[in-house]
Amino acid sequence: VQLQAFGGGLVQAGGSLRLSCAYSGRTFSSAVMGWFRQAPGKEREFVAQITWSGSVYSDSVKGRFTISRDTAANMVYLQMNSLKPEDTAVYYCAARQNVYANFDSWGQGTLVTVSS
Repeated sequence: VQLQAFGGGLVQAGGSLRLSCAYSGRTFSSAVMGWFRQAPGKEREFVAQITWSGSVYSDSVKGRFTISRDTAANMVYLQMNSLKPEDTAVYYCAARQNVYANFDSWGQGTLVTVSS
């Protein structure tokens, strides 16, 4: 499985950004897709996940971020609205075979910087 995340950049607080992740490899339609982030000096943390039954979000982004997928295009997206400086991080897309497995495929990360 190969994942390539892109779409990061510099945005002012309150602004929006959409991250994209291109997926190739094993069957995309059955994979569980997720977004994680790692801020400077901090551990990587879960942001959002999407399965066929729905999506879940961390409390810190709930109501501001939306994860979605385009199965035909093998793409996953993370729409980020009302961005805050504390959202500044390298964002990674990830995949796992199902909700019982670990995330075992990771993209290279894309940097999001939110200025105050």
